[in-house]
Amino acid sequence: MIVEISRGKAAKQAVCDRGYRGKREVNETQLILPGKALKKDTRYQKDKKRKQCKRRAAIEPIIGHLKSDYRMAKNYLKGAIGDRINLLMIAAAWNLKQWLLAISWLFFPWRKLQAYRIP
Repeated sequence: MIVEISRGKAAKQAVCDRGYRGKREVNETQLILPGKALKKDTRYQKDKKRKQCKRRAAIEPIIGHLKSDYRMAKNYLKGAIGDRINLLMIAAAWNLKQWLLAISWLFFPWRKLQAYRIP
C-alpha cells in the first residue's frame, strides 16, 4: 500500500526472508522466498533469484541495528501516522550518523585507521 502511494503503481515482486509464512501473492504482488532453485530454471534465472535474496539478506542486519539502537522495536506514537513518523525519525537519525562519520573521516583521516585497530 505504501509502495503504491509513493510510486503511483503496485510492485510486481517483493522479496521476503525465510521466516515469512503466508500467501505467495498479495494484491497482484508476487512474494519471492529464498529456497532451492527449480530444475526448469535457467542459469540466468537462478543467478537473478540468488542476487535478489542476497540483497534482502544484506538489509537484515541494518534492520536489527535500527530496532535495538534507535528504539524501533516499540513505537510510542499512536496509529498509522505515528508509525510513519517513527520510521522517518529513525531514518533521519541513521542518515545523520552516516553523514557525520563521513565528514569526520574527511577532516580527520588518521582517525579512520585507529577505528579499525585491535586494542
